[in-house]
Amino acid sequence: MIKIGIIGATGYAGGELVRILAGHREAEIVWYGSRSYIDQKYHQVYRNMFEIVEDVCRDDNLAELAKQVDVIFTATPQGFLAGLLTEEILKDVKIVDLSADYRIKDVEVYEKWYGIEHKSPQFIQEAVYGLCEINRNQITNQTRLVANPGCYTTCSILTAYPLVKEGLIDVDTLIVDAKSGTSGAGRGAKVPNLFCEVNENIKAYGVASHRHTPEIEEQLGYAGNCRVTINFTPHLVPMNRGILVTEYASLKRKSDGTLPSYEEIREVYDNYYKQEKFIRVLERDCCPETKWVEGSNYVDVGFVIDDRTGRIIMMGALDNLVKGAAGQAVQNMNLLFGLKESEGLELVPCFP
Repeated sequence: MIKIGIIGATGYAGGELVRILAGHREAEIVWYGSRSYIDQKYHQVYRNMFEIVEDVCRDDNLAELAKQVDVIFTATPQGFLAGLLTEEILKDVKIVDLSADYRIKDVEVYEKWYGIEHKSPQFIQEAVYGLCEINRNQITNQTRLVANPGCYTTCSILTAYPLVKEGLIDVDTLIVDAKSGTSGAGRGAKVPNLFCEVNENIKAYGVASHRHTPEIEEQLGYAGNCRVTINFTPHLVPMNRGILVTEYASLKRKSDGTLPSYEEIREVYDNYYKQEKFIRVLERDCCPETKWVEGSNYVDVGFVIDDRTGRIIMMGALDNLVKGAAGQAVQNMNLLFGLKESEGLELVPCFP
């Protein structure tokens, strides 16, 4: 059994890690780290775990934990892991970090967008960006540190990746409009996330300044081997879970001046994703919806070609707490330890 420690086990992503790993046949959680609930039973924090988890919450002593487990999930705010990580810790344990501390390779870009000093930049280049469908070969038994992508970024990148990779769209025209459920903001009490503030409302936020922007740009830039600059606008919608992205870009015309056909674009998506268990390319004229991926590790992708404007509208949907956080982290762990990639993640979307 793989012994697991979770730092931040009582946040939303941490709670989802516990739920998923409870059904994992090769893993056992031995440390439920939580600064806010030390010595309380875990099921007293999340009552869905009553008679399932009897352990008490422990502290967030990363150095001590590293000596007791095989892998640590850090479901913590930006700066936490970077402020504590040492070579000695990485010699003892593998880490899957759900924060942004090691996702962006340019430390100056990280510090600019997140507004904090990076305390351990020496580990940035070593960290593997844990988008499994793209970087699977880099996530090996030799990897010590995985930077688990965020929810907006996972959905935005996977939705456009095949077309950027194949040079079928003009990346300078790419616009990403994204919408998220309120759990994406975390479990901490914040006035803008109170029921009366969110209910019966939809709002844009982080306009032209959201910190997931450079992550999307960097990863799509790797795909297209070019510099990518996008407009990214997130919105908060009054639902618990889910990410829906709608992306717009101009299609590159073929040598005869015509646009690629639906069949040609579909073939590209199928070439990249047909063998990917967790990416479902929908049928023609079927648009992704958050309700059809809720509670699962699936990403649903669809597209429509607008012949009138010469643009393509790409759409993607996922559960921000599963494929956008905890599910993807478990998928990364499975790859790290040579397990079946879908172990513990055979989760059928729940409805209604």
